[in-house]
Parts: sequence; C-alpha cells; structure tokens
Amino acid sequence: MRNPAYRVRCVLALAMLASTFGLVTPAVRSQSSDHAPLKHVADVPLPGPAVRFDYQSLDTSQGRLYIAHMNANQLVVFDTKKRVVIANLDGFPSVHGVLAVSELGRVYASVTGEHKVAAVGMATLKTIAKVGPINYPDGIAYAPDSKRVFVSDEHGDADAVIDTKTNFLVTSIPLGGAGNTVYDSGSGSGHILVAVHEKNELGAIHPATAKIIGRYAMTGIESQHGIALDVAERLAFVAGEENQKLAVVDLTTMKVLATHSVGEDPDVLAFDPGLKRLYVSAESGNVAVLRERGKTLVSEGGLFIPHAHTVCVDRDTDLVFFPCKILMVTPSYGSWSPPKPIEGSASRGMQDQSQQG
Repeated sequence: MRNPAYRVRCVLALAMLASTFGLVTPAVRSQSSDHAPLKHVADVPLPGPAVRFDYQSLDTSQGRLYIAHMNANQLVVFDTKKRVVIANLDGFPSVHGVLAVSELGRVYASVTGEHKVAAVGMATLKTIAKVGPINYPDGIAYAPDSKRVFVSDEHGDADAVIDTKTNFLVTSIPLGGAGNTVYDSGSGSGHILVAVHEKNELGAIHPATAKIIGRYAMTGIESQHGIALDVAERLAFVAGEENQKLAVVDLTTMKVLATHSVGEDPDVLAFDPGLKRLYVSAESGNVAVLRERGKTLVSEGGLFIPHAHTVCVDRDTDLVFFPCKILMVTPSYGSWSPPKPIEGSASRGMQDQSQQG
C-alpha cells in the first residue's frame, strides 16, 4: 500500500475555548487535576502555511482579532463573531508584535524583518506608514494621553517611541534589555511598563517625557518577557523565560508578592478581568490557567496545545484564542475521508467527556 500523503495546515486551533466558570463539567482533561477550567468550542482553519504565529490583538469594538503570522510574513484579520477570516495581509516580514488601537482606527505591527513598525488603517486594511529603524521590534503598547506607541526593541535593549500623529520615530530609550511592553492606565497619568530581561527588572517609563521613572527588581524571575496587568487591582503578572516562573507584582509598591511555576519557556500572557483569570502560554505548549484571589493566584489546572505559545482573551465573551499549526495525514488514493490529526495536532489532549476515564 502506498504511504499516506502528509500536509501541514494552521488553525485557530482548539482555538476558541470558553470558560466553564465552574458551572459546566469541561470537556478537556487538565494536566494537574481530573478537570480543566476550559471547554473546547471550535477549530477554525487559517490561511497561509503552517508556520509560527506570534502576538494577537483583539479590537472588541469591531469584533476583529489581528494575528501576527510571523513566519508567513502575514497579518491575519479574523472576525470573532462570524468566526471567519476577513483578510490575510501580505508584506509584513517576520511580523512579531501587533496592537489594535481602536481610537486611532489603526493597527500597529512590528515588521521585524524590515526593522520597522507598520501602521495599518482598520477601515481599509492598507498600510499607512512604516516607521523605523528599530533593531528588533517586538511587543507594542499605546499611551493614549501622549498619542505615542512604545515598541520593545529586543535586540537593541531599548524601547522605541513613535509619534502616532506624524508616524515618526521620536526616540529610543536605552534599558539594557526589553521583553514585552504594556501600558498601565491605572498609574496616575499612565505609565509604560517594560520587562527588562537582561537585568531582571521591570522598567517604568513616563510616556510624555519618554524618560525612565523607575526600575524594579523582579526577585525570583529570570529573563522576564511576558507581562499582563490587572489594572483595577493594581497587579502585574510577569513571566520568566529562563526559570519557568510567574511573578505576582504589587503595582503600588512594585514588589514581588509571590512566584508560581508555569510551562517551560513562557511567552504570551492574557488576563480576563471579568473572570479574574490569567492564561500563561508557553513555547512548550503548556498553558497554565490561574485565578486571582485577592493579591494571590490559585491554579485552576492547565492544558497542552502543541505550538500554542500565544494566547488572547475576549473580555466580553470570555473566549480564548490559540492560533497554531497542525500536521494532517490524508490517503493518497481511494475514497475521501476527513484528515486525521497526527503529530502536532491541536486536538491532542482534548477528549469528549464520555471518553474520559
């Protein structure tokens, strides 16, 4: 018999997960307990080759999810209500970071292969400008009062500052390292926070002056990268790539309150403020799910999704999105049958409740 033909595809895989919120027995087995905090909702095929994705950004006002399809050099635009791809935009070499800024009607994407950041119009999905040079643009944050975009320059060990009114590079702020960059709207006039991975610090920047206003040691964390915030409770969650630890940081005192173990090489974090739930996705495919309780986190288990190192949550619906690649096998001849997932399948670890032992 002839060997099967293999093909690789990408999906918004396992891709939309709905929180059970403790009300429904989940259909996914947890790694750490008999039950998982998430239930599989749908797998949606995505365009382009099955290669690495990176950051995502959700515009809830339009119901659009923007996905950096990094190794395909494409920016995917996904309708979260209809669950269909609206557009697959070319011309974004090695795209990493992506941020939807609805008040400006723009999406900003780190075109790392060109050492620039692209500004894309939401209405036209056309590139308005490309701003640089930035050595290795990665994560992106927006400060609304100053109308500035801040970009992690991971290899330049700095944060780049872009004026959104002129689409010009204002300055680059040396930090000695730069992981992800986020905007903290609850810090008075609003601050930019940067994971300074080479120094194991959290750096704070004043957006209007583009000056560093504080450096804070992240005790117990090595080579921090991903950050998520609970602005209302004044907490930050910072993940260390080197030692697989997650820090809970009090944003009032800028002190580490506790650390938690997560998957190997944690990357992107997402926080659902309604459910007080934090998702930590890792390069290993392990997704840790933790719930905030006061100033602490308690584990709600986790799941394994191959290639799913990036996560995004819809705060309105509590859906969680994991774009990833899967390898499928189909017969070379004979009658057609649905492809069977094998190595790297997004459905691995997902079982119907009736099949669970």
